Amino acid sequence: MRSPHIEVRNLCKEYSGRKALDNINFSVDYGEFFALVGPNGAGKTTLLRILDLLEEPTSGEVWLEGAKVDYSSGNIHLLRRKIGFVPQKPILFNTTVFNNVAYGLRIRGLSSADIRRMVKEILEMVGMSSLENRNALTLSGGEAQRVSLAQALVTEPTLLLLDEPTANLDPKSASIIEEALSHINRERGTTIIMATHEPLQVERLANRVAILSEGRIVGIGGFSEVLGRGADDISIYMGAENVFIGSSTVTEDGISIIDIGNGLRIEAAFKRSGNVRIYVPPESIIVLAERPLTSARNIFRGRITQMLDYGHIIRLRVKVINGKDFITQITRKSLEEMRLNIGSEVFIAFKASSVKLI
Repeated sequence: MRSPHIEVRNLCKEYSGRKALDNINFSVDYGEFFALVGPNGAGKTTLLRILDLLEEPTSGEVWLEGAKVDYSSGNIHLLRRKIGFVPQKPILFNTTVFNNVAYGLRIRGLSSADIRRMVKEILEMVGMSSLENRNALTLSGGEAQRVSLAQALVTEPTLLLLDEPTANLDPKSASIIEEALSHINRERGTTIIMATHEPLQVERLANRVAILSEGRIVGIGGFSEVLGRGADDISIYMGAENVFIGSSTVTEDGISIIDIGNGLRIEAAFKRSGNVRIYVPPESIIVLAERPLTSARNIFRGRITQMLDYGHIIRLRVKVINGKDFITQITRKSLEEMRLNIGSEVFIAFKASSVKLI
């Protein structure tokens, strides 16, 4: 019987006496797509860094390809060559996109012809071929994250680790990254372990999911098994926003009206009657200073109660007049042009087709 690709046994990690990870046990098979979910501070990033052999656990064991990892040996750097890691914030050099992606191949001593071929192939996969000569530090957030993924993939790792690779990205970049991950998992058989807050992403991509909470695994299994219990579970454990439960009624013109409470009704393009759980992706919600003239079926007035700065992207929490909170995101330029701040009254709008069943 073949051993798992990677396995952790009784894994613990402490920082100054505080347990970041507490008795973690799980294994991931070759070619599996495995998701890690949990609120901020649950230990996802710490676990990924240990799996990437960047940090040593306080106690417990990591097994890679059937062999126990010996952190005191001199071959850790050789083991890490089998692993690709995509951090949440890209780490790019002040040079061209091509040189950023080629770096890992050059330190491995590949020929110029092989480097050119491999970099070209991976840049095409992540939709960055036309920008290979651009300085990487001038890229947008979504473009930079695609380059970061290309850096990890170009060396053809057998194990790929990702820390929220599509967090706060534009829809185009998020879609390209998801398609690239699906492709390498399906066609190359690359084992993938990904931390994410996106419930639909887990459902689309992952074979199994593990929930981390306060450094412990509190659930592991398929998406419907682990995260199919209610909106509160997804909101708490995934940190997912815009997840609502309500009663849905199908109208004569073929849309669904979902009553999510407090007199708030959301129109959706699907047809489903009865109790449903829905998700509205933050990037699909438009924010405007005045009531919009739009084909969007869902338009609500609200007030900004929170602003989170992610550089070129600003995430807003908007409390609509019915008392429900929606999370959306806009560019810094749009925020400045509309002169928005905490307390500003705004309108949010999203199409019926943006409302997803989960």
